[in-house]
Amino acid sequence: MCEPNADEVLDLKRTALNIRKKILRMIKTGKSGHIGGAMSCVDVLTALYFRIMRIDPNNPGWRERDRFVLSAGHKCLALYAALAERGFFGESLLDTYNHLGTRLPGHPDMHRAPGIEASTGALGHGLSVAGGMAMAAKMDGLDYRVYVITGDGEIEEGSIWEAAAAASHHRLDNLVVFVDRNRLQISGPTRQVMNYEPLDRRWEAFGWTVREVDGHDMSAILKISADIPFEKDRPSVIIANTVKSKGLSFAENKAEYHQWKPTPEELEKAQRDLDRIGRELAL
Repeated sequence: MCEPNADEVLDLKRTALNIRKKILRMIKTGKSGHIGGAMSCVDVLTALYFRIMRIDPNNPGWRERDRFVLSAGHKCLALYAALAERGFFGESLLDTYNHLGTRLPGHPDMHRAPGIEASTGALGHGLSVAGGMAMAAKMDGLDYRVYVITGDGEIEEGSIWEAAAAASHHRLDNLVVFVDRNRLQISGPTRQVMNYEPLDRRWEAFGWTVREVDGHDMSAILKISADIPFEKDRPSVIIANTVKSKGLSFAENKAEYHQWKPTPEELEKAQRDLDRIGRELAL
């Protein structure tokens, strides 16, 4: 992957803003959702779907495509918005989010919409699924990669570490995890609920190679991703330091916006915040 120039990075930042606007659109029609984590992982998702991953929206079942698993399935607003922005399905589908019978429920369902590689939501299961996909690629002699986003609260689940141990044992260097480290979960700061720091040493102890990045710095995300795998025969993890509810000034770094049922006044504030970001990006 070539290093992007300034214009390409600016385009990706604008794409990330479009995804955040789509998240807000779904919140307006669906009346609620996990806004905090959805907003914090947008920039990583944008880099994956618009620069890093080898995918074809017109052929979502392409055998040699890269795979993406949103292990923290409650952040599905961001995934739905990214898939629509990338062209996997029409934007009008977003307006059905959280409605009765929708193809876009509160957690991703791989049987309902194209581009969703795994049904997730029960926390801690996504990495096991992704590890199986990565092993299948090795067994089939294919060179695709499997990317995963986990939450930093989610990695309290023991199943994450069983999967991490298995991935290093089987030398899955085609498996890549982004930890969305926004440092908050629904009950409060992760350090207070269940401290898993230092994350880098913990992953290293399970046999992974580790890097750390500002999860909102598009250039840095792309630069560090260009070095994947960080070491042959070892899986890679990138700890992405992010801000919960990134982009919404009144909600950033507040655990109470992990899951959001907005008031009309809050929706107006959110729209103004995203409009301001658009002006900064000269949209």
